[in-house]
Amino acid sequence: MNGCVRLGKTAELIASFLPGELERHCFDWPLWARDDQLLPAAAEAAAVWRTWLVMGGRGAGKTRTGAEWVRELATERRRGRRPRRIALIGQSHADARAVMVEGVSGLLAIHPAAQRPTYEASRRLLTWPNGTTAHLFSAEDPDGLRGPQFDAAWCDELCKWHHAEATWDMLQFALRLGEQPRQVVTTTPRQMPLLKRLLATADTVISRAATAANRAHLSPAFIAAIEERYRGSRLGRQELDGELVDDLDDALWKRSWFERARVATAPELRRTVVAVDPPVTSGARADACGIVIAALGADGRAYVLADRTIRGHDPATWARAAVAAYHDFAADRIVAEVNQGGELVEMLIRQVASDASDGPHIPVRKVHATRGKWLRAEPVAALYERGQVAHIGHFPELEDQLCAYGPAGLEGGRSPDRMDALVWALTDLMLARKTPRLRGV
Repeated sequence: MNGCVRLGKTAELIASFLPGELERHCFDWPLWARDDQLLPAAAEAAAVWRTWLVMGGRGAGKTRTGAEWVRELATERRRGRRPRRIALIGQSHADARAVMVEGVSGLLAIHPAAQRPTYEASRRLLTWPNGTTAHLFSAEDPDGLRGPQFDAAWCDELCKWHHAEATWDMLQFALRLGEQPRQVVTTTPRQMPLLKRLLATADTVISRAATAANRAHLSPAFIAAIEERYRGSRLGRQELDGELVDDLDDALWKRSWFERARVATAPELRRTVVAVDPPVTSGARADACGIVIAALGADGRAYVLADRTIRGHDPATWARAAVAAYHDFAADRIVAEVNQGGELVEMLIRQVASDASDGPHIPVRKVHATRGKWLRAEPVAALYERGQVAHIGHFPELEDQLCAYGPAGLEGGRSPDRMDALVWALTDLMLARKTPRLRGV
């Protein structure tokens, strides 16, 4: 914290405030913010920048930084200036609303009462008392940014966007109002071409913050647990220190393979499968249940359609998620590893499906892992190297896991749950012996 807070006389200071001063000081962001949460002084003085890139670890205060930047723009009063139009883009509409608008550090929480905007959920619209407006958008729908125009934008968790390139391009066309349209990007970094381009662009201003910098506002138990498990690891450098970490030299997958074959839409699809890699245990501390949906195209290539991996749930929950994916993607069957659960895995899926009155009609193929993960994954990685697999959009968590999987597995003995599900899906589509489709096999 800056300013008077560092004097250690907070109680005396508060007691000296006149009526109305306490609220003003409570919402005085430069008074409370860390230096890395404010636009760098050199950039503010030069005023020649277009993108402020705020990279930080989990819980580092990135959301508050973005929200406060928007608040400053929205509430600034200058004679004769028309109200501003601002775009708020999250990974999904739900994320934009839950984090950027209604979250504990979101826009509704950080304004004093007289300045607080009203939020119309049905219109995805924030309106300030002075007439400034902010519209919510989803990175799942890049075309939603066609047509509107803005003075400024806040992009949250850019590296999680599944359609990052397309959404970013549409936003740049929409930033065309005012003397100098600008945008702030708040994200935990991941290896992605768009982020690398922003880092290398001359009109990008960069701020960095580690999770530890915000420890005063985080649970001590959370800090202790994540530092004990991840400190010093590659994942810790990325998720805690906000560092852009290079891929492993000996990883089984290369990120360039994804970029080379990535497409926005799939061609005609011949067969679709939902692959499930169930966790051994359940509960909040359990490994994730890998759920990946992939399809075989009419062109002979495989297409990864979605990653619906879920963590910390009971078996019935992940079984429902697998059945929901089966229906959502009109899949031909569910492929499930049964090494740990045996017949219970299939029985659980069928029980959940029966509750929806279609249990007997969902084909389930049980697969057994008879070889090590590396040996099972090698032929699938070779498909990527030959350009026979394409991702429909971006799957950051899945791609991170693939590019972090080396001969020794993942760091810290973590389970490659997403990778396992992907391997089962693509093995079924591209590598398994061609056999007649049998219901329930």
